[in-house]
Amino acid sequence: MTQSNPNLVRLSDLSRDYNYNFSGEGVYDPTGYTAYGINGDKLGTIRDALVQSDTGRIRYFVVDAGGWFSSKEVLVPVGHSRLEDDGVYFDDLTRDQVSSLRQYDYNESYMDEHREADERVLRGVGNDTVATDTADRSAYQERAYRTPDKLQLLEERLVVDKDRFKAGSVEIGKHVETHQEQVQVALQREEVVIERRAVSDGRPVEGAVLGEGSQTMSIDLEAERANVSKQAYVTEEIGIGKRTVTDNQTVTETVGREVLDVNKTGDVRMENGETVQDSSMTETTTGRRDI
Repeated sequence: MTQSNPNLVRLSDLSRDYNYNFSGEGVYDPTGYTAYGINGDKLGTIRDALVQSDTGRIRYFVVDAGGWFSSKEVLVPVGHSRLEDDGVYFDDLTRDQVSSLRQYDYNESYMDEHREADERVLRGVGNDTVATDTADRSAYQERAYRTPDKLQLLEERLVVDKDRFKAGSVEIGKHVETHQEQVQVALQREEVVIERRAVSDGRPVEGAVLGEGSQTMSIDLEAERANVSKQAYVTEEIGIGKRTVTDNQTVTETVGREVLDVNKTGDVRMENGETVQDSSMTETTTGRRDI
């Protein structure tokens, strides 16, 4: 009887469920990474992952094969992958295999018959060998669903954005200032000059009677006077603009980073028979659980 696996859920669904408990373990999230196939050819993009809801272990990558085919998503067991910083590599995954894999649909259950058919494609065996290769199939499944030995340690870094705001304003106008100013002006005026000459050989004036026929002379005198007026002159021109200056400002914030915890019990030996000695690693008394 064909059955589906109710324990497989999408990683994106778990990330939206804030009540899901990962028991303090980090979860490797490959969403958005570039996927590469055989010979390093760009296969497409990792769209999501299927994980076991009870353990959080990744079982399948949801691969958008847009680099090789148009609008096709397939499920590839996690054990086929090699995780690098720049993407997820499926070194033995060929174009023909992706073409033969069942197209994944989020709205449909991934049944056991679908999984078995995909496994045959990835193993390169035909339908007639299903009943005769139990041992090979078991070895394949142990390898194909092994979680990659990679745990990402995260570090917070400050990301500083800038926005513009009105810091102030400047109003420019003009007003009148007054002061007293003195100017020396040369003004001309006329004066009466009277010349008197004594007559030494006095001549008689016939018929003249003193006091009669008196004459009066009138002389107009002119003078200059200052007429003061004012004229405006341009003494300075003002240009108005803006310029940008840069000031350095120190921003302080607290950031954190994840530090690797190595959990071991008993006489545990690492690679080459040596124990880990690293200032970024600490030891606890609990066991380790892969994710």
